[in-house]
Amino acid sequence: MSEIIQNLPLEDVLGDRFGRYSKYIIQERALPDVRDGLKPVQRRILFSMYSSGNTFDKSFRKSAKTVGDVIGQLHPHGDSSVYDAMVRLSQDWKLRHVLVEMHGNNGSIDNDPPAAMRYTEAKLSLVSEQLLRDLNKNTVDYVPNYDDTEMEPMVLPARFPNLLVNGSTGISAGYATDIPPHNLAEVITATLKYIDNPDLSVKQLMKYVKGPDFPTGGIVQGIDGIQKAYESGKGKVVIRAKADEESLRNGRKQIIVTEIPYEVNKSNLVKKIDELRADKKVDGIVEVRDETDRSGLRIAIEVKKDVNTTSILNFLYKNTDLQVAYNFNMVAISEGRPKLMGIKAILDSYVNHQIEVVSRRTQYDLANAEERMHIVEGLMKALSVLDEVIAIIRNSKNKRDAKDNLVAEFNFTDAQAEAIVMLQLYRLTNTDIVALQDEHNELKTKIDGLRHILDNHQALLDVIKDELHEIKKQFKSPRLSVIEANITEIKIDKEVIVPSETVMLSLTYDGYIKRTSLRSYNASGEEDIGLKDNDYVLKILEVNTQDTALVFTNKGRYLYIPVHKLADIKWKDLGQHVSQIVPIDEDEQVLSCFVLRQFTDKEVIVTTTRNGMIKKSVLANFKSTRINKPLVAMKLKQGDEVVSVVKLNADDESSLITLLTHTGMSLTYPQAELPDTGLRAMGVKAINLKDQDCVVMAGTIQPTDTILIATQRGALKRISYQVLQIAKRAQRGITLLKELKKQPHRIVDAKICRQDDTKYRITSEQNSHEGQIKEIHLSEQYTNGSFVVDTQTFGDIQQLHVY
Repeated sequence: MSEIIQNLPLEDVLGDRFGRYSKYIIQERALPDVRDGLKPVQRRILFSMYSSGNTFDKSFRKSAKTVGDVIGQLHPHGDSSVYDAMVRLSQDWKLRHVLVEMHGNNGSIDNDPPAAMRYTEAKLSLVSEQLLRDLNKNTVDYVPNYDDTEMEPMVLPARFPNLLVNGSTGISAGYATDIPPHNLAEVITATLKYIDNPDLSVKQLMKYVKGPDFPTGGIVQGIDGIQKAYESGKGKVVIRAKADEESLRNGRKQIIVTEIPYEVNKSNLVKKIDELRADKKVDGIVEVRDETDRSGLRIAIEVKKDVNTTSILNFLYKNTDLQVAYNFNMVAISEGRPKLMGIKAILDSYVNHQIEVVSRRTQYDLANAEERMHIVEGLMKALSVLDEVIAIIRNSKNKRDAKDNLVAEFNFTDAQAEAIVMLQLYRLTNTDIVALQDEHNELKTKIDGLRHILDNHQALLDVIKDELHEIKKQFKSPRLSVIEANITEIKIDKEVIVPSETVMLSLTYDGYIKRTSLRSYNASGEEDIGLKDNDYVLKILEVNTQDTALVFTNKGRYLYIPVHKLADIKWKDLGQHVSQIVPIDEDEQVLSCFVLRQFTDKEVIVTTTRNGMIKKSVLANFKSTRINKPLVAMKLKQGDEVVSVVKLNADDESSLITLLTHTGMSLTYPQAELPDTGLRAMGVKAINLKDQDCVVMAGTIQPTDTILIATQRGALKRISYQVLQIAKRAQRGITLLKELKKQPHRIVDAKICRQDDTKYRITSEQNSHEGQIKEIHLSEQYTNGSFVVDTQTFGDIQQLHVY
């Protein structure tokens, strides 16, 4: 007993057993044979129906009987697996030419389940009989069934290339297959051309096989993908629905979809389109209706007046299964193993199969003809000596004795003697003697013809070609799918996705952002905006939902936020923190916000850092499709941060940029001093800083503007534009403070005051102080301004705001 037990690593045992199992399900369940294009269960269904006489020319028979026959005799699996396979063979939206005709509910393109097999009836279709034709003429090998009680064919004769015509789909251990259906006439034409010239290239074959021809029609785009698939077995195309436009009486239009992509569930498609409408992901769709009836598929998408139907359709192509990608993966069982095959390899395997089928059929017919010829010659010989033959038979004891006597007397063979003794009396008339002669002549001609086919390979090929021509003539049908050379790029207008609506957008210094309807804004008034304690408004803008907000932070990054993505929040409520929309760091501070409709080269963004770097980038560079993470606006060195972001007109090179530093230095120069750079650049030197100095303010200034400065000692100073001196970039600049030996003034914050600004506010950690800007008198260059707060009680000044 110990000799039987083997010590093996578990890994080897599992690998070996799983390998065997995988090979079994690959060959015996999941993948089609390249020769007849059928999986084993499909082949067994067709063979069982054929064997039991459930053919096209007979009446329909209960599906349950066929399923029972298949399970009992050939396929020992569950009834549902057999019935499901049988139903698929009858579905004209899955197969280009159905192989089973079914009465009753056999499912639908909406993926409705078929009726139970006890309710439906089925029989073989006319075309499937071409797959089974000559099966009884020893054309294919037979193997024992699962319990060795019957024999079943390993493959069907398949008189047309079913693998390409009906396609196949399946998944298995380590292998999957996706072979699309094709047009029967095109495939047969290509097969005929291939028989004549096996050296044809794939490109030449594609003159005859244009591409897939799906039973559901549609538009197939991408000839390059088709060619790649036909060459290698793998390739990708795009299938899109066929849609037209109709006008309605009320002035509206509707999109009518009459063909959808292959294997797309229609009801799910309609539901998805309606969900996009209900969720307002697309603006302009009034209603979606499934108007499919017995006359054909029809989906009506009614749109609003003056809406561009092409844009709506493009949006639906991109966001629903009105357009899908189809990936060829042409794997089939060839010579007992799975292979990834191009169209030439598939046609070659099929033609070789047909050569074998026709050869074996011809040998079978030849053997039958020769056997009959032998009998006819014996009968003719017997009729020539009829009286003697009759006398011998009359004088014999029994049939066996009669046969032996005939063989001994006239040298008949046993088969001829059997035919003679079984001859009926009426066959002795003159008419039947002539008929035997005629039959002899016909058999001689037939035998010569059959021998010629077997001896001459070209004659054999001609037989195959003639039969393919017949099948093509009988079953050809117009192409359903349209082939387009290129995959159309989908362009979607923003107006289609987002309804156009004017709203108010607000952003606070602490980073709270919201959009509010004009109704809520007007009902509350601007002053009643919802804010946290010690937070202040940075921007209030009237914008459109189709605009995009760019929010810049002190870490040299920006957030790309489409306005329609912002939650609609009441004006009195707080809003969302930007980190809820785009994740940012805890210590990251928002600096500025610009709302844009278009990203062009006509405007630029100028960014300035605390350590005196500045850069200018065109606005077009900031357009992005990534809205879920911060994007780089400027590359920063360690320990540096952005202090200012401004937007300028790119053509106005004379517009002035002014900078202020902590020690009171000021430098002003035109925009033309700045080179254009990319987003990931560090920029150039903005100002020549002294040690321990830093930039506290940067912005654009006009002759009508003034600058309000706050120092650490609680003083405010206001200077006019005239005090500034226009210079070159990267210089040291002029000083705007009077230098003191004890407790010198240092600038903590500064703001450029426009003509509309009337108030200022300075804040510390605990307190704030407000006042009128005009109360701060304009000062000369070398002054330190006027004290407005006592920092001993007020606290250190942190920020200055003007509004």
